[in-house]
Amino acid sequence: MPILLAAGTGYGGYISPVKFVVFVVLFFALLLLLRWVHTDAQAVRTKVNTWTAAFAAAGVGAIVIWLLAPFFVAGLLFYLIAVGATATAYVVHRNARVADFERVLTAQHLKGIFVNEKKKFAVTTKGISFITANNNKAPLPSAKTPEAYGYKTACEVFEDAIWRRTSDIIFQPTTKGYSVTYNIDGILTKQPEKTKEQMEYFIHYLKELADLDTNERRKPQTGNFKVIRDSQEFKWEVAVAGSTAGEQVKLTKGMAYSVMVLEDIGLDHDQLLRLGSIRDLDKGIFIISGPKKSGVTTTLYALLGNHDPFLNNINTLEKKPAAELSNITQHTFSLGDTGITTYARKLQTILRTAPDIIGIADCEDAKCAQLACAAARDGKIVYVTIEAANVISALGKWLKLVPDKNSAIENLIGILCQRLVRKLCDECKQAYQPKQDLCRKLNIPADKMKLLYRAGVMQYDKRGRPIPCENCQGTGFFGRTGIFEVAMVDEKTKKAVKEAQSLREISSHFRRSGMLYMQEQAVKKVSEGITAINEVIKKFSATPKGQKSKQ
Repeated sequence: MPILLAAGTGYGGYISPVKFVVFVVLFFALLLLLRWVHTDAQAVRTKVNTWTAAFAAAGVGAIVIWLLAPFFVAGLLFYLIAVGATATAYVVHRNARVADFERVLTAQHLKGIFVNEKKKFAVTTKGISFITANNNKAPLPSAKTPEAYGYKTACEVFEDAIWRRTSDIIFQPTTKGYSVTYNIDGILTKQPEKTKEQMEYFIHYLKELADLDTNERRKPQTGNFKVIRDSQEFKWEVAVAGSTAGEQVKLTKGMAYSVMVLEDIGLDHDQLLRLGSIRDLDKGIFIISGPKKSGVTTTLYALLGNHDPFLNNINTLEKKPAAELSNITQHTFSLGDTGITTYARKLQTILRTAPDIIGIADCEDAKCAQLACAAARDGKIVYVTIEAANVISALGKWLKLVPDKNSAIENLIGILCQRLVRKLCDECKQAYQPKQDLCRKLNIPADKMKLLYRAGVMQYDKRGRPIPCENCQGTGFFGRTGIFEVAMVDEKTKKAVKEAQSLREISSHFRRSGMLYMQEQAVKKVSEGITAINEVIKKFSATPKGQKSKQ
């Protein structure tokens, strides 16, 4: 007590009230800081006892030296420096362990003290809201919480992805963070990486939206949720799976297959008339083929939609439906089905329900193909999809699946093979005069083809900043279209196929019947300005593995 009086006494032998009040205020401030350090160290999972003891020792030591100091101001400065340095050391340590929004004494934190955080957070959502897997609107989380951090990242990701017309978003863990890849019109495009810290909260938020187990980080999980932007609804599927480096995430946007019609997929006028006529038939098999990711599912759905679902009982068998189809019964094959062990057994079960029309996706085994032939004989229209490089390869594969040529060909309506190419953006595509050598190579009469089109070049402002096209976001392409090779099978063709000794003979017959090869159809789209020649060359430069091109 004498020491306290000595420190707080000025000349004249009395205690200064001002100095006493300063001492008491700073002493209790030390106690509050000590309590905050103890609580915060527990929250950030650091060494609680070590930091609490270090802070207490620094505070007590600074007080003792302050009281022993001959000058009040000198002791006060020492106290402030000692306590401030210890507090700064702890803040630097704890800030390195937490997310950005949890850091204290940063410029963002100090600025946020004077800002309405709720209003500011609402602005960062960019007008995006979410609908959970249970069809409930996700509430706006409280600002500066882990959920808010995941929500904000989700808004940033989906706002950018929807604007860029992204169909898939792939997040792969790396040594430093997460790589981000967009699938835009079938082209994988790298995006800026995200930190592991961002992704941790983002993945947690996605799992909550999709009603997945937030604690499971190893087993694969899939779920669905919806994103609302500018009154438009987008359905997304999330798939997460653990790996040694971290959780992998793939987001896939649901496509509007239910409104897809034959006129929208890229058929030319003649092909459209031929395929449209199938709805007038009462039985038969139509084969849809193409390499993987060539759009055969879209074509299957469009052909099924060509029939009146109120006059026909339409069913599908798929391993994984790409979308929900209105007024069509979709069956998914699963090994978990009781008593059903094979794809063919599942098909047999569906056929017993007597559908009028059935679409069989991934018809890659002999039993399924033979059941399809039997269904066509019984008066059903059957669409099957198989993997093949062209019409002749598809027919060859079909004849292997159904060794009895008469059975394979008897009810065959036709065969289609396809590819997908990107369409040039109508807003920024540029015309150019092609070289005569190129025209000859593409079998285009140089006198009839004065101009071709290519993707537009990026424009820049006076400061050198890019000005992307608002329609295609600077890619030069907008959407995709199909290129089709279609061979319809009439009685004359059936007879020729049955009598043919090789696929080459069948190919010659199809050619004489007027079938245009896929490359020729592609050149037509180039000449019409729908796509670019480089896009076609890239698409047909490589033949799929295990396939031989007849062209």
